[in-house]
Amino acid sequence: MTAEQAAGSAVQAVVVYDGRLLLVEEEGQDGWGLPSGVPEPAETPQATAARLVYESTGYLVDGSSALGAPGGVPGTEPAAVVCQLLSEDPSSGARLAPERIRWVPMDAPVPADLPAVVRDYLAGHTPA
Repeated sequence: MTAEQAAGSAVQAVVVYDGRLLLVEEEGQDGWGLPSGVPEPAETPQATAARLVYESTGYLVDGSSALGAPGGVPGTEPAAVVCQLLSEDPSSGARLAPERIRWVPMDAPVPADLPAVVRDYLAGHTPA
């Protein structure tokens, strides 16, 4: 798989809990973003999102609904999956150290490079 194909099939996990959004430090970059990665063979976007969040942060989530094109389509924005938090405390086996994980208030500025479908979802779920 080429880098372009991998980028086209990336899945982003949107985890919102108690008025906050889960962000992770982006590897190799100076910024924060949604947990994301590529699906394993035959893995649904929902299962991919749940796996990625757990592996990177230790939080157990349930990928409940897809936003945008499921699985991503090359040349379009990547798929995003809304995830419900199932555990308030992360497991100790997370790939990322706690300082590389943030819960930011929904009314705080979010990374500008989030797909439009994610920004629209967050705008509709920001507490008044």
